[in-house]
Amino acid sequence: MLKIKPLDTEDYELIQAAEEVIEKNYRYGKHHIGAAIRTASGKIFSAVHVEANVGRITVCGEAMALGKAISEGEHEFDSIVAVAHPHPHENIDHCWVVTPCGMCRELLSDYGIDMEVIIPYDGEIVKCQVSELLPEKYTSDEPS
Repeated sequence: MLKIKPLDTEDYELIQAAEEVIEKNYRYGKHHIGAAIRTASGKIFSAVHVEANVGRITVCGEAMALGKAISEGEHEFDSIVAVAHPHPHENIDHCWVVTPCGMCRELLSDYGIDMEVIIPYDGEIVKCQVSELLPEKYTSDEPS
């Protein structure tokens, strides 16, 4: 069972930043996920995922936001969220929070094992540490 926490005002601001970046940049078949990451210094960086015709080279929004923050000199992270934008054929008029994929869970935990991730869980939007989403994480450390 996850050790979940309720969201606070800053979490809702992070969700809003993710929604804003994807609402501004949504392109069917190109960009439908927006992500926002808050650094330990409080700065927010947002980005969209970059879809590719060859699926395995698609880059997730979380990775793009993380890379954007790192490129701007930030290396400690507090929290992250990703949201999906509805496609034109879907009868949905708003974005919704999505969980990070397995590769993003691995990547995010490499850059902040205690980073909090905002996710849908049991009918609510909550947050938990990324380490809880990736039990028995692989590391390159030698066994003790």
